[in-house]
Amino acid sequence: MQRSLSQWIHLPASLAAAAALAVALPSFPVQANRLGPTKVDCASVNSSILGQPVDYCVALPADYTSSPNRRYPTLYYLHGLFENERSWVDKGGKEILDNLLAQGKLGEFLVVMPDGDHTFYINSYDGRKRYEDFFIQEFVPTIDKTYRTLPAAAERGISGTSMGGFGALHLAMKHADVFGSVSAQSAALIPKFPNPLPSEGRWGFYARVLQEPFGFPLNEAYFEANNPLTLASHTQKFSGLKLYFDVGDHDRYGFQEGNEMLDRILSANGFPHEFVLRPGDHGWSYLNQYMQYALLFEWKCFGLGRAADSPQPPRKSR
Repeated sequence: MQRSLSQWIHLPASLAAAAALAVALPSFPVQANRLGPTKVDCASVNSSILGQPVDYCVALPADYTSSPNRRYPTLYYLHGLFENERSWVDKGGKEILDNLLAQGKLGEFLVVMPDGDHTFYINSYDGRKRYEDFFIQEFVPTIDKTYRTLPAAAERGISGTSMGGFGALHLAMKHADVFGSVSAQSAALIPKFPNPLPSEGRWGFYARVLQEPFGFPLNEAYFEANNPLTLASHTQKFSGLKLYFDVGDHDRYGFQEGNEMLDRILSANGFPHEFVLRPGDHGWSYLNQYMQYALLFEWKCFGLGRAADSPQPPRKSR
């Protein structure tokens, strides 16, 4: 059984953060083939649930066109607040993936990036923007019909950063029949709101950005019902889900507190997971250093990745 970093070592935060880099993840085998760069395809889905088209981009394996009978695992990647479906490509995600493929550290899979607007990837409190319903009922099925995916939970992962990390954890914990793995980086996890809620500073910023999905004024009960920290207490609903998350020890929004709480909740429930507190801040300065760990984790969760990581039987000599 895998265990979180905090279950293995008990060090001061500064030492634990440094040690995390060395012990957080198992070593990953180098694949036999060094693969070419991905190709990006962008389009939109006409959503009857949202009543509008939703833009998305897909990073396709280099041999996608030349291997028309091949099917691939799929990773859904959810962007952060004030970003869109192109942010992963434009800000460095594609480059990180392509470098790992070129080094032979990953096999091929699709990466699907939808535009999530400011939704936090949930159904809004007022019912006007049912993004979660769109994502599960329309978007995933459309991707499976449009592209040559392996349409099974074990071959479908979800990942994200900041708001997208919140969304990835939320969707995976609620829909473990759809996703077999989840990874979140710098997830926007908030343990508790102060009462009264300040109108200025960090908490004032939280209140403003959360109004659209969680109600105006902020409906704290609805937020808690959708909060991954709440969902994490009901591990029986997502048993079997493979879970990895990390966060910077100097996250400028203070999200390390919520991520550490998620680690404690999962650990208290005996749920296997991987958590790492890493040296760093928030945003793409953090992701450019550490996104590789989420991608390596997801590849290992897919069937082809598990096979590559398994000991090979000895060859018989002639």
